[in-house]
Amino acid sequence: MVTVRAHLWFGNNKAGEAAAFYAEHIPGSSVDNVMKAPEDVPGAEPGADFVVEFTVAGLPVTGLNAGPHFTLNEAFSFYLSVEGQEEVDHYWDLLTADGGEPGACGWLKDKFGVSWQVIPKELEELSGTYSTPAQIATMNAMLNMGKIDVAALQAAPDGA
Repeated sequence: MVTVRAHLWFGNNKAGEAAAFYAEHIPGSSVDNVMKAPEDVPGAEPGADFVVEFTVAGLPVTGLNAGPHFTLNEAFSFYLSVEGQEEVDHYWDLLTADGGEPGACGWLKDKFGVSWQVIPKELEELSGTYSTPAQIATMNAMLNMGKIDVAALQAAPDGA
């Protein structure tokens, strides 16, 4: 059987801390296994967390504490599908806290350097296939947002 999992290299040696944070705050998440660094691994202290297997909202992930030469960037992001403005606000505030960075179009970086896009299901419903004027207006509204504003998305077709 073939399986796929995300494999993230944490240049800040925070794979274990990130996995524990996600397990605590995101439903369907857990820390599944922590492998300690053996002797003679370049840049790793023997016995320190080295490979961390975890699950984020049902998605299996491997985190590697890869040393300072490797950093995460926006080329990989988690797409967090939520319901309503309250959940957008909750996860946006949670993930940008303590050093996280807000971005455009619902994207942000958390304090561990992992990129996320926090998207309400309302956006998916309103923007559809981007083929009608109302859907295009909704998508254009989203492209001008940082954190997604559900009420503004719902009002966008009226202003088109």
